[in-house]
Amino acid sequence: MARSKEIIEKLARMGEGVLEDVEAGKNPSLDITIRSLNNVYYDEKSGLIKLGDEKQKRYYFNLAQAKKFLQTILIAKQIKALLEQDKPALSIRQLFYTLKHEIPGTGENTFDVQEESDPIIEDMELMTDSLREELNLIATPNGVLAGPMIVEDKTGDVLDFTKMGSAGGAVPPIVEDDYFHIKEMSADYILVVEKYAVWNLLNQEKYWKKNNCLLLTGKGQPARAERRLLARFGEEYKIPIYVFTDMDPWGYYIYSVYKSGSINLAFFSEKAACPRAKYLGLSVKDVMDFDIPRSSWVKLNEEDFKRMEEIAAYPWFKKERWQRELADLKKFGYKIEQDALVSKSIEFTANNYLPTKISNNDYFD
Repeated sequence: MARSKEIIEKLARMGEGVLEDVEAGKNPSLDITIRSLNNVYYDEKSGLIKLGDEKQKRYYFNLAQAKKFLQTILIAKQIKALLEQDKPALSIRQLFYTLKHEIPGTGENTFDVQEESDPIIEDMELMTDSLREELNLIATPNGVLAGPMIVEDKTGDVLDFTKMGSAGGAVPPIVEDDYFHIKEMSADYILVVEKYAVWNLLNQEKYWKKNNCLLLTGKGQPARAERRLLARFGEEYKIPIYVFTDMDPWGYYIYSVYKSGSINLAFFSEKAACPRAKYLGLSVKDVMDFDIPRSSWVKLNEEDFKRMEEIAAYPWFKKERWQRELADLKKFGYKIEQDALVSKSIEFTANNYLPTKISNNDYFD
């Protein structure tokens, strides 16, 4: 509640500032941090993609900004009410519908599409220096977990992630300590798997039990909750964290999102990135080391090469090992998916590939 009270006070001060402008005969305005690529940078010291300090004014008496100004105030007002009344968290879609209505006598809607409210929610996170989840708003999570961890949920239910069956335990939309309190966690390491199908196979084989690890997947590009949860693991447990993805530029980028954050949500990186994460594979070197059959190779297409050039230019991929990996992939000309390892045998990933990579410390960052 203390955190909610702090955010409520910030929102109240924002409203008071607008009123002061009105009373002083000024054009009411709000300070908005710019979230464009020009205001994003890579901080080598922390290993995070961060947002700069550049701001712009959003004015009420400005034809191009008036509607957005009104929408910003409406969203701030609704979030303040949600926090004051301690209501259940809403999805960002539900927030859109709570605020969508016709302004009497104008024929104009406050909001026409959700694409108008979503970026303002991100503005609000910055204006209150808080996570969306702390504003009582949620995004739909995709993640699944299994392994030696016991959690007390906000509902009071106690969840044992060694007893979640073949489907695993869902990552909830809010993973902050007061919603998802980790009571016990005894894993020796955490393994993040890009794809659910591969995670599912490992779970069915009880990989987490045989290797005493926590197994997490974000089902491809991770949503906010999976990223935030991995960041919590990185902050609260000093155990190794490995990320296992496809051998292609898309898989490499998924790893970098877990580790350093993303360009689009740069303001979120400090709370949802895990700089200690290491890249376990797949890598071009693995093709020969594990004799991955040629029939499993998939030719890189034009889009893959284009994406490879893009990520090679990102500052967080400038490390020598990554530049070499990208150059090797370009020269090799083929990508390999995690799923392809079943061509060796169904148990190969669990019994050979992963244990060999981890015992040999065959990873990089």
